[in-house]
Amino acid sequence: MSGQSLLVPGEITPVRSVPGNIRRPEYVGKPAPTPYTGPEIQDADTIERMRIAGRIAAQAMEEAAKHIAPGVTTDELDRVAHEFMIDHGAYPSTLGYRGFPKSLCSSLNEVICHGIPDSTVLRDGDIVNLDVTAYINGVHGDNNATYLCGDVDEESRLLVERTRESLNRAIKAVRPGRQINVIGRVIESYAKRFGYGVVRDFTGHGINSSFHSGLIIPHYDSPHATTVMQPGMTFTIEPMLTLGTHEYDMWEDGWTVVTKDRKRTAQFEHTLVVTETGAEILTLP
Repeated sequence: MSGQSLLVPGEITPVRSVPGNIRRPEYVGKPAPTPYTGPEIQDADTIERMRIAGRIAAQAMEEAAKHIAPGVTTDELDRVAHEFMIDHGAYPSTLGYRGFPKSLCSSLNEVICHGIPDSTVLRDGDIVNLDVTAYINGVHGDNNATYLCGDVDEESRLLVERTRESLNRAIKAVRPGRQINVIGRVIESYAKRFGYGVVRDFTGHGINSSFHSGLIIPHYDSPHATTVMQPGMTFTIEPMLTLGTHEYDMWEDGWTVVTKDRKRTAQFEHTLVVTETGAEILTLP
């Protein structure tokens, strides 16, 4: 594995501004969102609005990823995605969500998820996960991907490639009439072939007008995830695979989640809607 030194927290720049004409999610300025009480199955109008939000999120992530290179800060990646979403009339969903101070999550190397963009400088050989969610027309679109920075070692490169494949396989397993746990079963069985850990405590989730609706999508084979998928259900699948343990530690910032053994981890995510025959990806650029 790469001999990179472990990450340490950097300095966080002031909160970026959002023009007053851009609609905010209801949780902005509050300690927590109002619990979602609506349906998990969405109507055609909501799904169409989610396609727009998903496309903007995917494009913003793509734009930020173009700037991944040794010497660039994670704060600069945040700036690029923030400005892209603002320019397209969308609000960055993470900004102000339960107090999160930035417009995307940047999770490097041993960071499983929820890394805060700051003065950390990307190094040659890093793997960089960007998690971008856009809110527009009253709905969210959420996606993430892991990118290679410079010359990345083979073990890390394969982890990234196989994590992407685990998401692809999970999406193909989505069918109306199947239980949610088929998703985690597919991911876990694939990951086990390579001896990877599958993170259990951070999951996919229902998404619509709510950033996290309460529906849980485990990435391991959970006997409790017995909800049956139905056409119109919208949720994310976002497997996090690790080179070692699935157990984690949390930084003092209350957000940054790192593998307990500090081995590397990768993640990929799409927002989906269940169709009559399978799944449609809503986060396509």
